[in-house]
Amino acid sequence: MSTALTSIIISYLLGSIPSGVIITKCFNLGEIRNIGSGSTGATNVLRTGNYLASALTLFFDVLKAIVAVKICQFFYPDKFLLTATFILIGHIFPFWLKNFSGGKGYASLLGILLAVDLLLFVIVICAWSIVFLLFRISSLSALVSIIALVIAAYNIPNVQYKEVFLIAGLIILISHAKNILKLIQGKEQKLK
Repeated sequence: MSTALTSIIISYLLGSIPSGVIITKCFNLGEIRNIGSGSTGATNVLRTGNYLASALTLFFDVLKAIVAVKICQFFYPDKFLLTATFILIGHIFPFWLKNFSGGKGYASLLGILLAVDLLLFVIVICAWSIVFLLFRISSLSALVSIIALVIAAYNIPNVQYKEVFLIAGLIILISHAKNILKLIQGKEQKLK
């Protein structure tokens, strides 16, 4: 089996672990895909009202990406673009779930950043936090922070993997297409 295919399989399988589904079942919070947006991510888990479950979902979605990156960096260091891309694809389209419908990929992107570039991770977290404090809309915060990521990656000297972050950012933007439409229509939900 080629190194490219192996890195794709490892990244996709780890990325596709549906943390939100597992956590909500452990907490007896019902079927997360029938709540709010139907996403399996931490923001939708938060709509159950259980902050611990949401925090654990975020933690494990970040962790699975870190583990995938570290494994592939160790064994396949020249395949980082494939690794990052398929972690996100796995998160968004997990084969474990009906209709391949998972989260939006944002938490896994945080894990990828945390594994390879702490400065960019901090920039993204700061951008997300500022926008969220102002507007209380998670999707808007994610979108603005993705734009901040790409701008920072291409303007801070000596940043590695610029193209990876650009592609990852585009994947996250596409996964938020419905949210973008709701934002334009003024229908996107705020979090309390």
